[in-house]
Formats: sequence, structure tokens, C-alpha cells
Amino acid sequence: MTDAETETDTATPTATPTPTATATATATGDPDALDELIQLAAERQDLTALRRLSEGGNRTAVDQLVELASELGDTAELRRLALQGNADAADLLEELACG
Repeated sequence: MTDAETETDTATPTATPTPTATATATATGDPDALDELIQLAAERQDLTALRRLSEGGNRTAVDQLVELASELGDTAELRRLALQGNADAADLLEELACG
């Protein structure tokens, strides 16, 4: 074996989660994969992906969604979450309204 054959490929970029990957991770219940998808969606500021991940009731996804919506000043998303009973979103909306 040559050195080239034994080296691992460290230059391969990390894959971006796809809707299929999201569905697979949530369907199989793999918590590590789900956490990774949530983290990547938050880093990309992808409210749609976080919304989809939170629909199953994943608390981490919901928390990230609330945090990102707040950072982006997305009052419509915070309002939607507050209407669904999310107290954190309701508190943030109140803070934004009171300035």
C-alpha cells in the first residue's frame, strides 16, 4: 500500500442537510443526526428547516427557532410560535413591542 492509499480524505466538505436527510433523521429518531441538522440549520439561519425540524416537538429545534427568529427580528415567526403556546416567543414579542 502507498501512503496515498492509506491517507483519509480530509478535504471532503461537510454535506448540507437535505429535506430527505431531515426526514430520514427525524423518522429514524437518531438524536445525534437530528442535533446536527438543527445546528446546521441554525448556522445557515434557515427558519424553514428549523420550523420543519420543530414540527415533531423537538425542544432543541423549537428553542433554536425562537432564538433565530428573535435575532432576525422576525416578529411573524415569533407570533406564530407564541400562538402555538411558546412562552419564550411570547416574551420576546413583548420585549420587542415595548422596545
